Order: sequence, then structure tokens, then C-alpha cells
Amino acid sequence: MLTPAFDLSQDPDFLTIAIRVPYARVSEFDVYFEGVDFKFYAKPYFLRLTLPGRVVENGIEQGSYDTDKGIFSIRLPKETPGQHFEGLNMLTALLAPRKSRTAKPLVEEIGASEVSEGGVEDEDEEFEWEIEQSPYEEVSESALNPQYCYGFGNLRSGVFQRLQDELSDVIDIKDPDFTPAAERRQKRLAAELAKFDPDHYLADFFEDEAVEQVLKYNPWWTDIYSEMMASLGKSQEQENHAALVSFSEEEKYQLRKFVNKSYLLDKRAHHQVYYSLIDILLAYCYETRVTEGEKNVESAWNIRKLSPTLCWFETWTNVHEILVSFGRRVLCYPLYRHFKLVMKAYRDTVMILQLGKSAVLKCLLDVHKIFQENDPAYILNDLYISDYCVWIQKAKSKKLAALAEALKEESLTKAQLGLDLEELEAAALLVQEEEMALKAAHPMSRQQTPSSSPEASASEESDSTTSSETEGSDSEQGELTGSESETADPLRGPSPEGSSALLLVAGGVCRNSATDTSDGSPGKPPASSQALRGCRPLIEELGEHLNSTVQVSEPEDSAAGSHSTVQGRVDWQTPSDGHQAVFPTIEN
Repeated sequence: MLTPAFDLSQDPDFLTIAIRVPYARVSEFDVYFEGVDFKFYAKPYFLRLTLPGRVVENGIEQGSYDTDKGIFSIRLPKETPGQHFEGLNMLTALLAPRKSRTAKPLVEEIGASEVSEGGVEDEDEEFEWEIEQSPYEEVSESALNPQYCYGFGNLRSGVFQRLQDELSDVIDIKDPDFTPAAERRQKRLAAELAKFDPDHYLADFFEDEAVEQVLKYNPWWTDIYSEMMASLGKSQEQENHAALVSFSEEEKYQLRKFVNKSYLLDKRAHHQVYYSLIDILLAYCYETRVTEGEKNVESAWNIRKLSPTLCWFETWTNVHEILVSFGRRVLCYPLYRHFKLVMKAYRDTVMILQLGKSAVLKCLLDVHKIFQENDPAYILNDLYISDYCVWIQKAKSKKLAALAEALKEESLTKAQLGLDLEELEAAALLVQEEEMALKAAHPMSRQQTPSSSPEASASEESDSTTSSETEGSDSEQGELTGSESETADPLRGPSPEGSSALLLVAGGVCRNSATDTSDGSPGKPPASSQALRGCRPLIEELGEHLNSTVQVSEPEDSAAGSHSTVQGRVDWQTPSDGHQAVFPTIEN
């Protein structure tokens, strides 16, 4: 027998069941319904449902068949008109179990009320979100169970002994079957401290353009939440808004593939299931936001790495430590490591829990699909996600609402993460302020240099001009008078009045001289001499070095004294204006 695709909808008076049975014979089908039981048969299809509300056979029921689409539509009158049936989109929960619906053991102790079925919890019982603590008792090693539990509700053990090779790339903990919960936590905290990179964190803290873009993204649940808050009153929030969450055909197919079963969970296990649900949703919200809803090859890695439940098999005692562990891992492992993303994922998780179990189920189905397409992360579906997808369909809405309120009341600060984030940020801001101060002072130093730049450029122009003029003016220099020769000759020793000196300017030698006026009184030194007067000690040292290595002699013939004879056959070229001299050129 094949289980057909089906869908349920309702109006105030009728429950409509649409069953897709292509190629079935219309003349050979059978329908049975009474109370909460519904059965449909059309060879080779068979469907049996347990309805969330009672229906009645009173003669106004209707049925039709669309031959083009192959869909049977059956309208069943409600026993109580106007009653709202909750959980019509929880297809797995609607499918009747293969055996008895009760998960209670065949033999049980009378009065043992601590163990209860996951789907038959007391609706009026107030759920306390604090784990009961018991004093520590020393137990001998021989009395200890060598294997430890993990998985959904801590119901699994011994899995890693068979699949150690496959799971080594999926989880961070080694030998979880023999590692107690306290040791798992110690190893996890040590691994996070070793992985934390201050440089990566500060880079995302100061250059947060990409992070701000991610924060602006609106995932699918934000629109539904806004619509719920705008259209529904507070009294109806937890009852009728599940209809706002719709499932795709692919998601409905996933729900039909799950096996409907119940879970034996005590009070402590119930707490662990709800707490781990928060942890998984936090990781999913972060992944959905940073990828902007477009899954990639790293999606499975992101989700399992950010969830200590999935990669360390962590157990929890309160909501706050879940937020702390999630915040630490966001700042240690993924690409974007920013505290704003931690808080945004936290608010997204609160929003999803407030939307009810339909929104939670939609998130879990997405996680299940991501893991199913990733090898070997699909094993986490067997350990956690598949059971969550079945369990959440029978979870009570009031429990999720209470969990959402408990999470909403929590707060998280950077100091609580234990990574010294505030100290890092303060030190980085101080360095940044110092760099800005240096940059602000840098333009002032630039303003001091232009005063000499015009003279330097003028010197360079004069250097190139006088070099060309000097090379072609040997005949003119022969006609110079003795006084003119003295003024133009750069290699003459300094006069008693100290009217000339050699200066090193921009890779060349400049002449710093005080010329005599026609009446014999000393003239004003050139501007370049005034600007470079501070270089005189260096130039004097250079002059002493030249005097020790170069011997200068006076030209014998002043008429032919256009060149000075220097040992080593050095030809000095003298600028005509008497202000600069270029480096000597060596004759071959």
C-alpha cells in the first residue's frame, strides 16, 4: 500500500481533506470517518489519519474528484461548529502510528508519574525552566556506567563505536561514548579559547560594512511575524497564527516520510529537549541571515559548528548558558564574527518561538534538508533533527510560548562571553585615535616644505640652464676680467670676508657667495643662501674632505681661464650667475 499525498484545511463548519491519488479508479474507493479517526482507500493507496478534532457524519458531508489533477476532496462537518482545529499542517503527527499510540511500558510501577509520554503532557501544568539540582555524591569508578548518552533526549549511546570514522569530521568531541558531560564542557571551552582570534574579531568590528548588510536582511519569519502582530490580537496570538506559516510541497513530502512515534522522556529529558531546540535554532538563524537565505556548501558546517548540541553533545541547565556558548562560538568560528550578529540571531529565535510550532517545524525541516544533502552531516539527522521534526508536531503550544518568554527575558553582554572583548576594543580604539592624530599632524609638515621647493625647482632650472650655457661659452669666459673670473670660479678658496661657500643641494653643489657692488660695499646674499644656511656645518665637512683629496690651482692665463686645472683631470663647469655649481665631470 502507498501513502498518498494529502493536505488539510478548514473553515468554521467543515474540515476539508484533499488526497492526491493519480490513476486511481473513481468507482473503487472507500472513505470511513468517525470522531477523530479517518480512513481512505483507493487501490493502491491507503491513508489513515488521527484528526486534531472530532467530525460527525450527519448527511451534509461532501466529496468530489478532479480527474485532471487526480485529487479527491472530502468535506467533513465538524462536531462542534466554529471550533478551530490546531495542527492541521503537522502531517507526521496526523499519520496514525504503526502500532499502539501509547508509549508507556507494558509493565510499570504504580504511581510513577515522572515518566510521561511526550505528546500527552498536562496542559495546565506550569513548566519550570530550571533544572533540579542534587548534591554531589562520590561514586566509585566500578559503579559508573562506562558509556554516556547523547542524541535527542539523551536516548542514544554506542553509536560512535560503530561509526567513529564517519563521525570524526562531523563533531568536535572524541570518544563521546566514554566522555562525561562535565568533561565535554571543559574541552569545549578550552577549544573555543584556543580558536578565538583577536585580529579577526577586530577586523570585523571596525570594517563592518558586510555585517551591516547582513543585518538588514529580512528572513521569511520576519514578514510572518509582522503580519501576525498587525492582524491578530494578543488573545489570539498563540491560537490562530499557525495558518500564516505554510509548507511547500517538498516540505510536505518530508513530513510524510517521517515515522510517527512517541518518546519516553522524564522531566530532565524534557528540559534538555527544549534547551537544545533553542541552541539549534540560534545556529540556524545565524546561517540563514549571513547567507541571506541562499544555502551553500558551508551551511551544514556553520550550523553544526555554532551549535554545541550538535558538535559537542552539550547538555544545558538554563537558558543563559545557551546564549553564552552560542555567542562565544559565533566570535570564534564562522566568517562574520560580530556581536551584533549574536544579538540578531537571538532576537530571530525569540520571534520564531513566538510564531509557534509551525514556524519551528519549518526551520527544522530546512536544517534536515541541509544535513541530508551533506556527507557525513546526515548522521546528525538520525541523532537529533529527525526526532525533533516528529516531536515538535506534538509539543504543546503553551510550552513553546513559555520557552519564548524565558528566552526573551534573558540578556547577554560582551563581558559575559569571557573573551575580553571590551578590553580589546578599548585598546584598538586607542591605537586608532593615535593614528588619526598622526595623520592630522602630517599635513602640517607638508606645509613647511613648500617654502624651499620653489627655490629648489629654480635651482634645478638654473642648474640645467647654466650647464648648457657654460659648455658653449668658453670664448666668452676668456674675455672676462679678473674680478669676474673670481666671482665665476667655484674652486677658489673663500675670501677673507667669507663671501663664498659650497653647498650640497638636491644631489648637486651650490655656490653660496656674497657679491660686491660696484662701489665696493658687500651686497646681500642670494635667497638660496639664506634658506640653506643651516646646512653650513655639513658643507664645511664636505669642503674639508674635498681639500684633503683634491688640489686646486689657479689658472695661469686669465684670458684662457675658462677651466681650472685639477689633479686627476677633473673639469669643473661654473654657472654664469655665480649661484650654483654642478658636480664635476671626469674626463677620460
